[in-house]
Amino acid sequence: MSEPIGMGVVGAGAIGIRAALMHLSQPDVQDRVRLAAVCDPVPGRAKAAAERYGVAAAYDTYEELLADPAVDAVTLCSPIGLHHEQGVAAIEAGKHVHFNKTMATTVAECDDLMARAEKTGVRLVASPGMMLIPFNRRIRKRILGGDIGQLTWAIAGTSPGNYHLNEEFRKWDDVLTQVDPTWYFRRPGGGPMYDVTVYCLHNLTGILGPAKRVAAMSGLVVPQREFRGQAIQCDMDDTTFLLVDFGNALFATVYGAAFGSVTKGFHPNIYGTAGAVIGTEVKGEPMQLEGDHEPHVVGEHARLRESHVFEDLMQLVDWVRDGTPSIANAEHARHVVDIIESGYRSAATGRVQGLCTTFEPLKPEECG
Repeated sequence: MSEPIGMGVVGAGAIGIRAALMHLSQPDVQDRVRLAAVCDPVPGRAKAAAERYGVAAAYDTYEELLADPAVDAVTLCSPIGLHHEQGVAAIEAGKHVHFNKTMATTVAECDDLMARAEKTGVRLVASPGMMLIPFNRRIRKRILGGDIGQLTWAIAGTSPGNYHLNEEFRKWDDVLTQVDPTWYFRRPGGGPMYDVTVYCLHNLTGILGPAKRVAAMSGLVVPQREFRGQAIQCDMDDTTFLLVDFGNALFATVYGAAFGSVTKGFHPNIYGTAGAVIGTEVKGEPMQLEGDHEPHVVGEHARLRESHVFEDLMQLVDWVRDGTPSIANAEHARHVVDIIESGYRSAATGRVQGLCTTFEPLKPEECG
């Protein structure tokens, strides 16, 4: 395909602006992808976003965007609970799909999306593509090479705290900053597991490979939050702790907590009989090198926020244009959804849950 891909941005909220519109409006990508359309249900928001970022068309409804023949692919920058429904609509309309994390909320939803895509020939790329980051591949290669001995245990996790209540898109200065954060605290797609621990799980499983079983405890610490003087009634668990079994007596603690963290960012600590991975270091040696970047994160993109999501978007663009599949694939995303969903089921039942999915992790020669 020689023509640029026409991208439709679904949702002009925080992630839609930071990850899609800011990046895809940069001049260096116009030969490969162009902003064909943006939609948002808040009156005037799509129009304002289109004017600011040079998008060809603005729509109030998703249906209008999907009907636009200039749209070849969509990026779903909508609340996670809508991803399955919107993904199905895009696939049935023949549009390729980039899912912001998480791909969906259940394995059944992921299976449905993948089956529909295979039937129609539509390409699916799912964020977060953490193994596109060079230091993660170096860490996996060192572990596969036995540098820290036999693996014994690991820990990964994070907490959003009050981050989503204080983002720059909550300031109420204009229609583009009047973005309601309520969905982050409500079912089905809210809570830190789907929102931020998903990054930790993609890192952990990308480095260690697929897991086998999970046990969990989960609950709601803060049942009510406040935003702009109004109460938000929270019904999604905000604190969840998983015990993930990778086989061979290798266990990992994975957490998504209302507040507090004991690991660095989204990076896991992994311990072995001959050393450890602490964040981005293997036995004290940095794996994050100067000049490191994902394949497309160059120039201005390296200075803009959400560059990792832009990278995943460009993975879809390359796949559609050149036929190059991405390692930010639906199989890996589905496995992470399986861990999260099974964790909630374990917490509800008090029983260990076997995982029903897997994916193909990177081989040593693919790690660079």
